[in-house]
Amino acid sequence: MSAIGYVTIGAIDGKKSGGFYDAVFAALGSERKFDKGGWLGYGVAGPGKSFMDCHTAVCPPFDGKQACAGNGIMIAYAGKSPDAVKAAHAAGLKNGGVNEGAPGFRPPEAQNGFYAGYLRDPTGNKICIFCSA
Repeated sequence: MSAIGYVTIGAIDGKKSGGFYDAVFAALGSERKFDKGGWLGYGVAGPGKSFMDCHTAVCPPFDGKQACAGNGIMIAYAGKSPDAVKAAHAAGLKNGGVNEGAPGFRPPEAQNGFYAGYLRDPTGNKICIFCSA
C-alpha cells in the first residue's frame, strides 16, 4: 500500500490563497511550514519547517501558465470532529473561500456517519473537510 506524500494546489494569487489555507489548516491543526519562491507549504503543527514536513504545497503552476481549478477534482482533508469541520469551513469562508456545501451529514437525512463541508479556495479549487461522527 502506498500513502499520498503531498498534494500540490495551483494558485493564481499566492497571498489570497495563503490567507485561505492558513485559516483552514489552522482550524485542522496544521500550519504554514514555509513560504519560499512563491511556494507555500503546510504540515501538521509542530517542529519542522521544510518541504519534507508538508502535506500540501500551494504555488503557481510550474509551466508558467495561469492556475485553474480542475473540474471534478477535489481534495479532502480530515478533521477530528464536526466542530473542527465547522471551524475550518467558517475560516475558509472568512478568508476568500466560496461555499460549495455547508457542513453536515451526507446524505443530509443521516444522523451519523460521514460529516463534511465543501469549499472553493480563491483560485476555485474544491476542497472537502470531513470526519466520521
